[in-house]
Amino acid sequence: MINRPVLVLNQSYEPLNICRVRRAIVLIYNGKAEMLENGGGFIHSSSDNFPIPSVIKLECMIKRPRPKIKFTRLGIFHRDNYICQYCTQESRELTLDHVIPRYRGGEHTWENVVSACVPCNRRKAGRTLKQARMKLIRQPSQPPNNSSLFIPYRYQKRLNEWQKYLPQ
Repeated sequence: MINRPVLVLNQSYEPLNICRVRRAIVLIYNGKAEMLENGGGFIHSSSDNFPIPSVIKLECMIKRPRPKIKFTRLGIFHRDNYICQYCTQESRELTLDHVIPRYRGGEHTWENVVSACVPCNRRKAGRTLKQARMKLIRQPSQPPNNSSLFIPYRYQKRLNEWQKYLPQ
């Protein structure tokens, strides 16, 4: 229970981070945060009971520069919503595929890399879309820089109480 994830929001309700229950309880106890959503249950100490938070909001505004979104494997999967861009299958077993193969001059950039399931990646192999007779669901592009917080796949569907605080 103490290792459950907790969504941390800025004073303006912007998602900042994901921490663990232990850290969230310390922030609430010290008056640096308030609990918005209860995760169900309590943690018992020798002198007190603490509700387990699921979402907390910081009392002070944290100003931070907008970091540039890094080109990573998880970034590609997050941009593509963990869906194969050829057959629309949602899966955790995804691979990266270069739309224009690297040996044909394709670059390793946001605009040329998509997530693909293993069967589609094998089917396309080192060919172009036209040669493999395959189509993309949508053209790949760099994601907007409006939120740099990536919610890991294992938390996306499971934690419904987070949904109203996350940008769609």
